[in-house]
Amino acid sequence: MDAALRTHAFTLPIGFGGRGRIGTQPIRGSTVSDAAFDEFSFLPVQAAEAGVPVPGVRRVNGASPDGRAISALRFGDADVEVVLLHGAGLNAHTWDRTALAVGRPALAVDLPGHGDSEWRDDADYSPRAIATDLLPALRGWVTRPVVLVGQSLGGLTAAAIARLAPELVRALIVVDIAPGLDPAGGAASIRAFFAGPTDWASRAELVDRALAFGLGGDRTAAERGVLLNSRVRADGRVEWKHHFARIANRLAADSDAAAAADAHQDAIAAVLAESGWDDLRAVDAPLTLVRGERGFLSDADVAAFSARLPTAGIVTVDSGHNVQEEQPAELARIIRDAD
Repeated sequence: MDAALRTHAFTLPIGFGGRGRIGTQPIRGSTVSDAAFDEFSFLPVQAAEAGVPVPGVRRVNGASPDGRAISALRFGDADVEVVLLHGAGLNAHTWDRTALAVGRPALAVDLPGHGDSEWRDDADYSPRAIATDLLPALRGWVTRPVVLVGQSLGGLTAAAIARLAPELVRALIVVDIAPGLDPAGGAASIRAFFAGPTDWASRAELVDRALAFGLGGDRTAAERGVLLNSRVRADGRVEWKHHFARIANRLAADSDAAAAADAHQDAIAAVLAESGWDDLRAVDAPLTLVRGERGFLSDADVAAFSARLPTAGIVTVDSGHNVQEEQPAELARIIRDAD
């Protein structure tokens, strides 16, 4: 349902982020094919910057209840201790630097409709729908209770997982999100960005467009984001991996659909807000909210979180919304301390 995008428009940073050198050649003026691109090519430089060894990392695959592909990155070979869920429009690689800093066996999951996980035909990317999709794969990958960490949409999804499968979760960390957060925040720039084409002749074109809209940071960071969050189709055209780009473009092109989504936005947000609080209240494991000081949570949002969940810990980090990219070492410390 297209309204799901509108409800979660605040979580759409379109896959950019990360700071520092990335250990790859610029892509200006050329198309980097998927066959030529190693998705783990950034890790050696990132590990060197963090002063840690490069762990073994591989892609693993599972399935949703109806057989759609669910994909994830497995850091290390021992039993998984930490599971990481990203926000909308991102992918598992947003956690690379945090996973390196944690230094424990970890699993970073591509949510349905993102990365290498298949899109949902109904476009329902509400937290409980995503949680239901992920559970069979998680049960195949996880052999003991884990520290479950979710950022933005991933945080609300993590809460739903903790409610549905408490035996899998020994601690829950939600990053810069709370149920009922204003769904309209940041939506205008994202709608404008996706109002254009859904595919491009090269990744360089996509980088140029993102920078023209003020997205993605500097060019180096934007190039990394595009490489990890786009794919080259069989016809040579480049498109986003995540489904939200296609949904947003359809809404931008169809004024009636956009108007209908706007009309129902408040009602849908209210339903999701209450279900999110219900999920969080049902969590038996220790709960921590990590707030980015310059992120999406206001003081009032944090106060409401504390009032509804008085036993939860609250940590504020000097960061924007994507704490895992801006402050990976600090977030890794919080994850380790959750034990």
